[in-house]
Amino acid sequence: MTPTLLAAPKAVRITPPAGTAAWLADSRRLPDPLRTDPVAVHRFLAAVSEAEQRGLVSEYPGVVGALDGAPPAMRYAANDQAMTAAGSPFSERNGQFLLFDPRGDGLVAQVFGDLSAADRIAVLVPGAANRADNFWTGVGGERHRAPAVQAADLREAAARYGTTDKDRFAVVAWLGYDTPDGVDVSAAREDLARTGAVALNRFVAGLSAVRPQATIALLGHSYGSTVIGLAAPAFPPRVTDIAVFGSPGMGVNTVAQLGTTARVWAGQSSGDWVRRVPGVRLFGLGHGTKPTDPAFDARVFGTSDVADHDHYLSPGTDSLANLASIAVKGLVAYAQGQCRERKVQRLRLMTVHKGH
Repeated sequence: MTPTLLAAPKAVRITPPAGTAAWLADSRRLPDPLRTDPVAVHRFLAAVSEAEQRGLVSEYPGVVGALDGAPPAMRYAANDQAMTAAGSPFSERNGQFLLFDPRGDGLVAQVFGDLSAADRIAVLVPGAANRADNFWTGVGGERHRAPAVQAADLREAAARYGTTDKDRFAVVAWLGYDTPDGVDVSAAREDLARTGAVALNRFVAGLSAVRPQATIALLGHSYGSTVIGLAAPAFPPRVTDIAVFGSPGMGVNTVAQLGTTARVWAGQSSGDWVRRVPGVRLFGLGHGTKPTDPAFDARVFGTSDVADHDHYLSPGTDSLANLASIAVKGLVAYAQGQCRERKVQRLRLMTVHKGH
């Protein structure tokens, strides 16, 4: 049935990982991948021998690869196996994957950097029209729109603008939800975002379980910012920064309504078509006040040389420089006097609303 703007919101339904029925029927009473707290999942698997871990990966790659709280090495091995089984073009992709599910439009989460050594993790949440088959090549074949390319560029930029120790910083390109197909009815509603928010909360909890030393920054582009906004009330304190760009709205009208202790940043190019989207939320339509609206009370960062909706993470832009700084430490660190030489460069690119 085709959704309409005035239709009642759909119930949130998360599709279980492939192989869940057999996993739950296993006599070892394995943790439920959708209901067991990721901390409990981590404890369960920490008590399992390496040989048993390898056996679970081999027997249940679809479940282990998506199991929030499982050791990253287990998930990497499981998703490598699943991608090989999926065949071309997925079997040709190299990297570290915390998620891979080829069903439907597909789900993928790729890690750039060493998650086991990171004391700062940035999670990039993409927006509409992203799917597993364009995760590396970009929407419409445009590489600057590819989550994998954007995440790699963000990590490279961090070495230049955010930190001198890139090895302590990891980026995850997280396509862990079904996105709207484009600028359509589903993009104007929040059904997909609410489902994505549930998945994002579990993913963040899983990162906290396996890397409790690390703090986390969440970066959301376009509809991905709506997912983050709806997930925000459940974020743990380890989420210290949220940055959204090209956002149609975060599902609320003010930073205070997000219910998070994280610093909230927003950027929007003057050439971005999303500026024409009404900042409303009424009868199932819209996503609330734009985050760059002064009434929203976010810290607004500079995007002066971003030409459109899709180049916020392009190398050489003010936007990428500012997002790299936020992703690593938060631009507040620069305003407080850290890295003074770079502070002068960055502060001329940003504006911070007072009061938050």
